Amino acid sequence: MISKSCIFCNIIERKLPAEILFEDEYSLAILDVHPIHYGHSLIIPKHHCNSFLDVPEEMYHSIFYSASLVTRALVETYQLEGYNLFSNNGTVAGQSIFHFHLHITPRYENDNIKFLLSLKKYQDGELEQTAEELRKAIQSILQEHKSYDEI
Repeated sequence: MISKSCIFCNIIERKLPAEILFEDEYSLAILDVHPIHYGHSLIIPKHHCNSFLDVPEEMYHSIFYSASLVTRALVETYQLEGYNLFSNNGTVAGQSIFHFHLHITPRYENDNIKFLLSLKKYQDGELEQTAEELRKAIQSILQEHKSYDEI
C-alpha cells in the first residue's frame, strides 16, 4: 500500500528525488537530506506503515538486512568507530514523517551529539513485577494471534 500524501511513498514511487543507496523488494535505503552527520541514512519499507508496529512481518528481514548493508558501508567508507540505529515512533518520540523508517547515523568522538536521559531505578520488586506484566502481555498477544506469523 502506498499513500499519495506521504513523502517516503512518493520517493519509493520515484515521484520525488532521493539519493538511493540500496533497494530490494521490500525496502529502500536513502541518504537523509537533513543529516546529523554526512552519510546519515534511512531505511524505509516499501509499504506505507505509520510506525514499527504496522510493518508487515515479511518486511522485517529486508529492513534489517538493508540496515546492516548500509551500516557496513558507512563504517568502511568513513572508518567509523560508532554509529546509532534508531527509529522515532509517535509524536512524543519525535516522529515527524509518519511512515516507519530506521535511521543510521555515523558517530564521531566529541561530535557533541547527546541523548539526554534521566535514567530511573527500579525499587525493590519492581523489576520482577514489570517483567511479569510484560511476559503476560507477550503470552496474551501470542495466544490471540495463534502464531508469530499473525502478529
